[in-house]
Amino acid sequence: MFYVPHKIREMESTGIRIRIFSFCHLNTKGEKMLKVSFILTTYNSRDNFLRTYNSITKQTYPDMEIIVIDGGSVDGTREAIASKAAENPGLHWISEKDTGIYNAMNKGLRMASGDIIACFNDEFTTPDAVSQYVSILEREKTDAAHSDLCYVDHTGKRIRKWRMGTGQIEKGWMPAHPTLFARRELYDKYGVYKEDYLCAADYEWMIRILKDGSTRLSYIPQQLVAMAYGGTSSSGIKAYLLSFRESVRALRENRIKGALRITLLRSLRVLRQF
Repeated sequence: MFYVPHKIREMESTGIRIRIFSFCHLNTKGEKMLKVSFILTTYNSRDNFLRTYNSITKQTYPDMEIIVIDGGSVDGTREAIASKAAENPGLHWISEKDTGIYNAMNKGLRMASGDIIACFNDEFTTPDAVSQYVSILEREKTDAAHSDLCYVDHTGKRIRKWRMGTGQIEKGWMPAHPTLFARRELYDKYGVYKEDYLCAADYEWMIRILKDGSTRLSYIPQQLVAMAYGGTSSSGIKAYLLSFRESVRALRENRIKGALRITLLRSLRVLRQF
């Protein structure tokens, strides 16, 4: 790995010309490495923030930044973020009220400067996970990459695995958003997350980018992400019904025929993973 200046700009200040250098990472071939931006959203969840942050910082991939969007926590989360930011110049954060998780994620997208974006609030299962995502993106020249994942309980024990594979929207298939590493250009082309969804805006966004078949997707058949069971769409029957309704809505808004059938098929695919 090498470090070289990749941008030099000159500024006039009180008659003195100042040259400011910023740096990029080069691989062993002398090529600029792709920068990965992680977007973490948090609110009164100090322990979860620290688990995700520590998992990211243990990754072997060298060119990463961490964007933390806090919803105005009052439980010590803000202080934990500030402490890590003082140690890590690659961590950028704000703490203010938001209108929901997708509003927070969109704030993070506006702050991110990376070539690859990952909305991430979980943990990696191996220290080379990010390197694997970036490697397959570069090798296969694709727009995004995803992998398998596993669910863990509060002790970290794996209680369920989710093999994603490849497939079609119409057959109830969809990559797992927590494992998705997408090139920035996808957000530039298709837009950001719809903030009037409560729990399925990530699903709607993936439908949006995949429905016309032009987005090229790579798949890694390994459980690279460990997700805590009990998220917004998996924490009970009420949450499941809300997710189901919003999934149907997402398909209909994107003019995918058979929205109810597809959502039922997707539910069956999930049940087979237990």
